Amino acid sequence: MIARHAATVLVGQLAVMAFGVTDTIVAGRYAEGALAALSVGSAIFISVFVSLMGVLQALLPVWAELHGADRTSEVGRSVRQSLYLCGITIVLGMAVLLFPAPMLGWTEVPQSMRADVEAYLRVLAFALPAALLFRLFSTLNQSLGKPQLVTWLQLASLGVKLPLSIWLTFGGAGVPAMGLVGCAWATLVVNYSMLAAAIWLLRAEPFYREYRFWRRIEAPDWGQIRQFARLGVPAGLAVLVEVTSFTLMALFIARLGTAASAAHQIASNLTAVAYMMPLSLAIATSARVSFWLGAGEDVHARLACRRGFELTIFFALLFAALMALLRWQLAGIYSGNSTVIALGATLLLATALYHLADAVQTLCVFVLRCYRVTVMPLILYCTLLWGVGLGGSYLLAYRGLGPWPAMQSPLAFWLMSALALATTAALFLALLVSTVRRRR
Repeated sequence: MIARHAATVLVGQLAVMAFGVTDTIVAGRYAEGALAALSVGSAIFISVFVSLMGVLQALLPVWAELHGADRTSEVGRSVRQSLYLCGITIVLGMAVLLFPAPMLGWTEVPQSMRADVEAYLRVLAFALPAALLFRLFSTLNQSLGKPQLVTWLQLASLGVKLPLSIWLTFGGAGVPAMGLVGCAWATLVVNYSMLAAAIWLLRAEPFYREYRFWRRIEAPDWGQIRQFARLGVPAGLAVLVEVTSFTLMALFIARLGTAASAAHQIASNLTAVAYMMPLSLAIATSARVSFWLGAGEDVHARLACRRGFELTIFFALLFAALMALLRWQLAGIYSGNSTVIALGATLLLATALYHLADAVQTLCVFVLRCYRVTVMPLILYCTLLWGVGLGGSYLLAYRGLGPWPAMQSPLAFWLMSALALATTAALFLALLVSTVRRRR
């Protein structure tokens, strides 16, 4: 059950990740400067989007438990109340994307990149509402054990995104070449197309009728919204720390030049693609664990957790090995510049270690949310990923760390981040084991 659910989610997640891969390849072929600007712009957008997405994704255990307890009539009302939380996330996210200048200044992104980055983010700011609303639809389907419709929509959207990004970036058929911002416009069109299709499905698909989604929206139930916030806000902040520890690397690496930024974009893009496997398994595992907890079957919940770990570790080892063995070929797909390829291949050795730790900690944090453990993961993330990972990376890259002199290379960021993430994974695993034992 977990493997089938995860496989369906994975196909859809890879389709979405192909958006980023498409933009990276298109921007890289358009101009090296466009690829470097994309590295910075996508780092900011991903930090905002994935953090806010984490707030909404954290509602999965709520709806999965209602589903497991066979309280179908309560699911529709809970989803309608979640729209208030989603509205807040949209306002916050658009504000950051429309006014990125403070962040660009703080991280000392070169002035030559800023115009392209700001233009790219302005378009994505208006793509964000559709993306978050569709994520709510996706989370609902995952909680009900029906991710297939979401996957089909994501696959269909890829067929639109790929040619549209190429067309708008390079121009043609009367449309001028837009460069990097063309990729953003393609994303906006695709996001609203997926949202429109999701709304139509909610209205037309018989599966959704028993949940009674299409009733008049109630006034805000602040008690339920507070319950959402207690689960979603720490989860969203934890994702913010995790993602920014990853994406802020791009902003700090930008001062090393376009070759370093381009090589880092290759490594981060492939790492993000590989991350879709443990993420899919974590979503599927948490849906089953929450379902069984809602049904009052703690033993089945523990068995689901164990199976999720077995699958996650197997695929993490496989992906890490492929990343290391095929590093030169993978880097060559993204760029024709020999300097960028050589540096990108070196970084992929470090990202293989990063991925192993990332897979374990991802599954742990999703299952911990099923048991309503959200604050301690946030504290550990802040301490290790920001303090050891990002802070240690900056020192190793630019100042020197202990006996090691400043590396002046993006490799410093990947090495320290991998160390921080491995420590995080070990502590999360210990926390999860103690949490499950206390429920026996």
